[in-house]
Amino acid sequence: MSAIQLLVLDIDGTIAGKSNQVTPRVKAAVREVRDRGVRVVLATGRMYRSTLWFHQDLGLDTPIVAYQGAWIQDPRSDRPVLHCPLPKTILREVFDYLETWERQDRISLHFYLDDLLYVRETNTMTQHYLTRSRIDPVVVADLRSLLDRETTKLLAVSEDIALLDELQANLRQRYPVDRLYLTKSEAIYLEMADPAVNKGMAIRYLAEQQWHLSPENVMAIGNSFNDIEMIDYAGVGVAMADSPLELRSVADWIAPDVNSDGVVEAIEKFILKPAKLPL
Repeated sequence: MSAIQLLVLDIDGTIAGKSNQVTPRVKAAVREVRDRGVRVVLATGRMYRSTLWFHQDLGLDTPIVAYQGAWIQDPRSDRPVLHCPLPKTILREVFDYLETWERQDRISLHFYLDDLLYVRETNTMTQHYLTRSRIDPVVVADLRSLLDRETTKLLAVSEDIALLDELQANLRQRYPVDRLYLTKSEAIYLEMADPAVNKGMAIRYLAEQQWHLSPENVMAIGNSFNDIEMIDYAGVGVAMADSPLELRSVADWIAPDVNSDGVVEAIEKFILKPAKLPL
């Protein structure tokens, strides 16, 4: 029997491509994994409510890791079992910096509070995100009014990738990793969260504290910078073929891309086929 007892899946670029759907082949592989007694968990930068329909589509019964690990919730409960909001002092400092940044008019800011998305306005920079997430935002003219509330995540959106890279570098100079978590889930999304937050931390919490598993019992599959920590933590870490070099360098195996249902090949190689070997 396979040593893997927990399979962790990223969503965008891993189990869902441009269609924003999970293919029947991936669904069948996940179903067979679950039939063999392996837990399957979704770990994503998406909002919890934006992840629920993937969770339901796959027929899962495990907690959801959302917001890069800042929010863990079992769909059977009303509240998250783990929530790590941004420290308010850091949130205020970052907001003040972004509001005075010379090119702030070329980014759109998203605030996430109580699993709701707050924006200053709905514009072309946010529309793709809203459509893909299947959510409606709360429009607030003065985002500063939100600074005293618990903000799970702050997101800067821009179609100018070089601009976001520059912003990330600027923020990293101002805030070391122990003060602010910075990552990119996609090239046009720069995400900011509590410094303790990342998918690896969240998966460690579920695996070791909730289910008493070891890293070697965990397999994780992802495709972007925000997956590095969980791929590094897992006993079997799989990166999709189109992943950045930084992720591929910590992975144990490289799967075909999402358009080729690479997740299925990874599942067959490390979970299903070992399970069929004679004792």
